[in-house]
Amino acid sequence: MAPIAFDVSSDKKTLEEGKSFAPRFDANGLVTAVVTDARDGMLLMVAHMNAEALSLTLETGIAHYWSRSRNALWKKGETSGNMQHVAEIRTDCDQDAVWLRVNVLGHDATCHTGRRSCFYRTVAAKDGVAILSDDGSRPLFDVKKTYPDAK
Repeated sequence: MAPIAFDVSSDKKTLEEGKSFAPRFDANGLVTAVVTDARDGMLLMVAHMNAEALSLTLETGIAHYWSRSRNALWKKGETSGNMQHVAEIRTDCDQDAVWLRVNVLGHDATCHTGRRSCFYRTVAAKDGVAILSDDGSRPLFDVKKTYPDAK
């Protein structure tokens, strides 16, 4: 299967009002992907996609990303079983970010910590210091069994 071709237009009017998808990848070849649950809108994660990941996502309907830390293509849920089936993809006005609305299979967990969302801590200031507080989310699967080689 040939990769999906993306328009390369940089014309403001075309980007904002046109019918061609012309993702504006950054200097590293990445576009930001915001991921929410298609059922209730909960923010699950923010990741990055290169052209190959975006193309595979569009072709297969399964979310693929680019891991900056591993410098590798990543099929979300391949190890954990928590695949993200894409219900809808949107792009912002200047096409430098995408929004994926997904249905998560498996344990309904997106985060590698086993939680439903990667956003399980709140940030606040106390006595001039930024602090994190847990929101009470608990892992939905055994992380050590799922990722035995993780450090």
